[in-house]
Amino acid sequence: MCCITCQLFCLTGETLRMEMQIDRLAERIQERRAGKGVREAASEVGVSPATLSRIENGKIPDLETFGKVCRWLGEDPAIYLGLAPPAATTPTARVHFKKGAAIRKDTAKALADMILAAQEALLKEEFES
Repeated sequence: MCCITCQLFCLTGETLRMEMQIDRLAERIQERRAGKGVREAASEVGVSPATLSRIENGKIPDLETFGKVCRWLGEDPAIYLGLAPPAATTPTARVHFKKGAAIRKDTAKALADMILAAQEALLKEEFES
């Protein structure tokens, strides 16, 4: 997949070079459109049909348009900018019993192990599907 190098200027005036994967963005737009006309899809995105068509043909959108397209696609803009998306946070089960005398230590340990095993099984099932 080929990338177009775009230059972004940061507040200090220095040039930051990064690879924008415009071909990948264009493919995702076409997949998301899936049978819809350019006008209908552009209306959903909130841009003109000509703008959406230009992006599908490999032209780099302005920042505002890029944001609208990414929101419409439901994807992190970092994917198309060659940046690593933020790591997904995995929820962690925690076990805490309020009153020490209310439950025996071995029972509390068994319950805690069972809760953590259930969480592990659910996460494993989620990642396999």
